Amino acid sequence: MVFSRKSFLYSLVASIAFLPSVILANSPETTSEIKEVVAKESQDPDAEIRAQIDEVKNHHVLDGHSFSLFADEATGKHYGFPLPIILWDNGLQVFSSSKFHDGESVAEHNGNHYVLHHEKIYKTDATGTLTEHEGHPTNEKPLDFSITKGVFTMLIIALLMFLLFRSLGKSYAKNGGVARGAGRFFEPIVLFVRDEIAIPNIGERHYKKYMSHLLTVFFFIWFLNVVGMTPFGINVTGNISVTFGLAVLTFIITTFTAKKDYWMHIFWMPGVPVPMKFILAPIELMGAIIKPFSLMIRLYANMFAGHIVIMSLIGMMFIFKSWIGSPLAFGLSFIISLIEILVTLLQAYIFTMLTALYFGSAVEEHHHEHEGAEHH
Repeated sequence: MVFSRKSFLYSLVASIAFLPSVILANSPETTSEIKEVVAKESQDPDAEIRAQIDEVKNHHVLDGHSFSLFADEATGKHYGFPLPIILWDNGLQVFSSSKFHDGESVAEHNGNHYVLHHEKIYKTDATGTLTEHEGHPTNEKPLDFSITKGVFTMLIIALLMFLLFRSLGKSYAKNGGVARGAGRFFEPIVLFVRDEIAIPNIGERHYKKYMSHLLTVFFFIWFLNVVGMTPFGINVTGNISVTFGLAVLTFIITTFTAKKDYWMHIFWMPGVPVPMKFILAPIELMGAIIKPFSLMIRLYANMFAGHIVIMSLIGMMFIFKSWIGSPLAFGLSFIISLIEILVTLLQAYIFTMLTALYFGSAVEEHHHEHEGAEHH
């Protein structure tokens, strides 16, 4: 079985090695009184509805320091569970996010006071005063290594993958290479990644040493994308910090496993006049850096945009309030949701395919003498 402990380690690295130090999230819950004032001042009867739609939309696509499942608008009570806050502020500061009371209270810990503003933690006094300049707080921000909603989800997915494929590996050993249980569903997918992605793009000689990473990335992204389709506001692959971490892993592995020919074709391309080599070298080097950057943007943009489109279409149901507009918005959101289910798997496939292409270019063997003969 190609899965091993390396798969779990790769998942953990992708989960925690590149934790977002600055969490993007929506502002705290806007009170009903403020919404009423906005609606009156703008003379727009739908202003309050649009504000609520924006809140729900941002809650779904952005990260947070607590895992809020849903809220009761009548009582203002949030249902969910807190997550650990880990700060570095003249030493390690660890406490529960419940102290913030969903951003409505000042958290006190070891004599320090912190406030949660737009899901960013600022140091303040006991009154929670924030000094602002041009609409942005100027208070000191401690280094934030908290276990956010996205990080918590990644750890759960990593643990699930480890347990799932560990049991699959054991079933192979017990049943003479025949998968049992859930393994019957995942075995064809594992073989697909091997036979249709790894071997064609890397080659039979070198593909095995990359299989752990390719399988881990494929299932890790796929599972996270599927979880992102739930209504619990878990949009991990739509966080650019996560896709950045995955892209950096691909870049590191490509860089440290590349053969001499890979670097020679970047810095001193054979068969090219010497003056052109000095021109092409920085271009090729830039291309090697841009490749993983494109991985990061592609996955992030597709998943984030998909969630925004679906949430916007659902919100239009409450704005149109007509027997034509609302059913039409519902139908469009339903169709887009079905497409997004396919996209969850498609984006995992594309990311893994391109990663295999980069690995293949790093270990590709070139026949310079033959190329030189054809050139002349």
